[in-house]
Amino acid sequence: MGLSLSVWLYSRADASPPSSSSSFRLLAVPTSSRLTVTLNSSPVTPGDSRSHWSTVHCSSHFLLSACKQEVTRLPVERSSDGVRAEMGVKSGLHVWEVLWSPNHRGSHAVLGISRQSCPLQVSGYNVLVGGDPWSWGWELKTNQLWHAGQSLGLYPGKRKAAESSTSPHTKVAETPLPLPERILLVLDADAGTLGFVVDGSFLGIAFKDLPRGVELFPAVSSVRGGASIRLRYLNGATRDPPALMALCGLSIRHVLGQQRQNQMHKLPLPPCLQHYLLSSQ
Repeated sequence: MGLSLSVWLYSRADASPPSSSSSFRLLAVPTSSRLTVTLNSSPVTPGDSRSHWSTVHCSSHFLLSACKQEVTRLPVERSSDGVRAEMGVKSGLHVWEVLWSPNHRGSHAVLGISRQSCPLQVSGYNVLVGGDPWSWGWELKTNQLWHAGQSLGLYPGKRKAAESSTSPHTKVAETPLPLPERILLVLDADAGTLGFVVDGSFLGIAFKDLPRGVELFPAVSSVRGGASIRLRYLNGATRDPPALMALCGLSIRHVLGQQRQNQMHKLPLPPCLQHYLLSSQ
């Protein structure tokens, strides 16, 4: 059966649909098998507590929805306000989805992670997440990375500070790119890295050398009245290598592409395996 499947997949390879025309595709970097499997796994249930914004670690200028997955900033002037997720992580690879309309961002719209000691409200209009040593943020309008109150340069792109190990072939966004509503936050607490996925493309590591063994939380900060921001935990993985079944399924779905719903029944596989391939993203 393995030989028959290999021949069938090889014959279908040229029929795969063309890749996305998104401008972010040109800035994508390769992902590890661990991250690739995680990004292509079915999301956990929407009501998972890891999808909740905190009712405690939240500026008083944010209103929390009944489901705790959405916060809305009140129209308060001369204030920068932040909120953290209810649950943080100390280990593993984790992916969250953040929905934040570009029309509701304004200036100083920041997405990132923080420790519990990060401030959640200051006077004036400032970058809050990334404005202190306990948080790391990506300013969505300017594409600037922020940590300890300093800009580290554009992301995706080259960073300031000592980045001598960066390859000369690193792909760089010369100017800020308009970001869509949906952004995925990728935190690898084991490796101490933070990155982002936009339009299905992993844009590489934004921050490295994050503190390990301490709880890190997804966090946002905003200065715009009426800004609504939704959070959803999608999936995660331990530091163990992905299961062989998951890797094989990923390869098959990649070859089938977007047409797999119509092609799956043609595979020389038992119905239970066809169902497994269809039930995964």
